[in-house]
Amino acid sequence: MTESVALDPVDLHILRLLQNDARTTYRELAAEVGVAPSTCLDRVTRLRRSGVITGHRLALDPARLGRGLQALLMVQVRPHRRELIGPFVERIRALPESLALFHLTGPDDYLVHVAVTDMADLQRLVLDEFTSQREVARVETRLIFQQWECGPLLPPATGRQVSDGG
Repeated sequence: MTESVALDPVDLHILRLLQNDARTTYRELAAEVGVAPSTCLDRVTRLRRSGVITGHRLALDPARLGRGLQALLMVQVRPHRRELIGPFVERIRALPESLALFHLTGPDDYLVHVAVTDMADLQRLVLDEFTSQREVARVETRLIFQQWECGPLLPPATGRQVSDGG
């Protein structure tokens, strides 16, 4: 059975602030939301323990690391069988060019977000790492012109029970 987590307006405010800057100190968070630092620490600890906060991530700029061209690769795997899927997923996740991997419904089985140095590097990636694999039936490529971050990810209504997934 799925447990629910009750989030009040203070919890939601803390989550909003941390999503925008995960380096915010407890003292700064407490001042911003109007609670004592110890209360803020307790709330963040509870949000971590309950699985609402799952971690902290460092965001890197692929262009500043020499990978200024990003693309989405729609990949069709045939046959779509479990014994092929596991190794395929692990191989794609291990590629330094892979930023994100999604398992989909519909005509494409996977969507892979990649960052490469240039068009020649993208062509090399598609030919050597994707279409050269026996199980890959098709790869369709879409270049990304621009990308925006979205969020913050919060429950649809404040003060409601939030399911932890499942």
